[in-house]
Amino acid sequence: MQDKHTWSGRFSEPVDELVKRYTASIGFDYKLALFDIEGSLAHASMLCQCNIIGAQDLSDIQRGLAHIKDEILRGEFEWSLDLEDVHLNIEKRLTTLVGDAGKRLHTGRSRNDQVATDVRLYLRHSIDELIGLVKDLQSALLDLAEQHTHTILPGFTHLQVAQPISFAHHLMAYFEMLKRDAERLQDCRKRVNRLPLGAAALAGTSYPIQREMVAELLRFDGVCENSLDAVSDRDFAIEFTACASLLMTHLSRFSEELIIWMSPQFGFIDLADRFCTGSSIMPQKKNPDVPELVRGKTGRVNGHLIGLLTLMKGQPLAYNKDNQEDKEPLFDTVDTLQQTLRIYADMVAGIRVKPDAMRAAALKGYATATDLADYLVKKGVPFRDAHEVVARAVRFAEQRGCDLAEIALPELQQFSPHIADDVYAVLTLEGSLASRNHTGGTAPNQVAVAISRARISLHGHTEK
Repeated sequence: MQDKHTWSGRFSEPVDELVKRYTASIGFDYKLALFDIEGSLAHASMLCQCNIIGAQDLSDIQRGLAHIKDEILRGEFEWSLDLEDVHLNIEKRLTTLVGDAGKRLHTGRSRNDQVATDVRLYLRHSIDELIGLVKDLQSALLDLAEQHTHTILPGFTHLQVAQPISFAHHLMAYFEMLKRDAERLQDCRKRVNRLPLGAAALAGTSYPIQREMVAELLRFDGVCENSLDAVSDRDFAIEFTACASLLMTHLSRFSEELIIWMSPQFGFIDLADRFCTGSSIMPQKKNPDVPELVRGKTGRVNGHLIGLLTLMKGQPLAYNKDNQEDKEPLFDTVDTLQQTLRIYADMVAGIRVKPDAMRAAALKGYATATDLADYLVKKGVPFRDAHEVVARAVRFAEQRGCDLAEIALPELQQFSPHIADDVYAVLTLEGSLASRNHTGGTAPNQVAVAISRARISLHGHTEK
């Protein structure tokens, strides 16, 4: 019985069953199937245009691949472990359907440049989807922020109350992080969108191919210029996973805050029930499982980045079987990111804010102390002296168990004769917010402008 492998003539014995299972990639690279077909159609069109295959062969290949695509979409395609990978599975089925024309499809290419092309097509498509999902989450943040430009929240450093800010201003910080994430993905896409096909195994091909034609058909921006680099490069996958790790890190930071804010000790927000679970023995519990899982999955995506870097660090040129291991971490990174972004946008839209709890917390930590120091500086006191005056006033307030704004004027004037009755305007939370009236500041009018500007950057207009 003839061996099913395309390269069986070189070997005197069949592949061991354990080795076959160990080396096969069809268990995961089937996800590339539609992209493999897309690449093959462009390759076949070029081969015909260059008179390497005939018009009838092209017609048969197109007909066969359309049939295979339909089988895959209907879930009726039979994947075979004996055929190792997605490429040989599709080629074998094509040959069964159209005969010798299917055998001619692989002319002028190798699985090395074929898989590199498939992965780039897959990742380009995924990046486009992910950028859309990032924008959906940004829109949800803007919708929530728009409702809370005047909602006062304590701003923290070292998780200690620092200065009052608006809740909208806090949310807009995450908008900016996501904006950078989208920019990074868009920039990464430029390096993904280069065509490896035509590099063949490693040195190019002796057939008179036109790589630029294939690049145009597949909407690539250009071709990979060096055949060795074309088949062995996985920088684009590593770069994407680095972008994904940063994006997940931003969502993990936000998740940590949601978890803290939802705890009874803070009570700043509540998440919709559909994003939480209960306890098997404690009936009062409402656990923020989704943000907790986002934190956990961030470690998983970060691990994929390290895995890909480690995969590539010792490989000589050109292609090595090691590179088969690039797909599972890449696929899982894409899947994790897509699922996380979809659920996060919905979760943000369902956040219920508790303004009274936020305001009460801002009043507890002497959040307007810096405002008092700035007040004194504007009266002519050097900042370092003003800092010391306010520090003593805070210690006094702590001993009295009151806020700075509750200290009587004569008592405040013990710390500095420059303090007058206009000081109380700057000691209020609202006064503190309003004073940060510059681009990037937390003054409500500035935050409203930032939200409007953000909507324009997302949609080109100010409407929701």
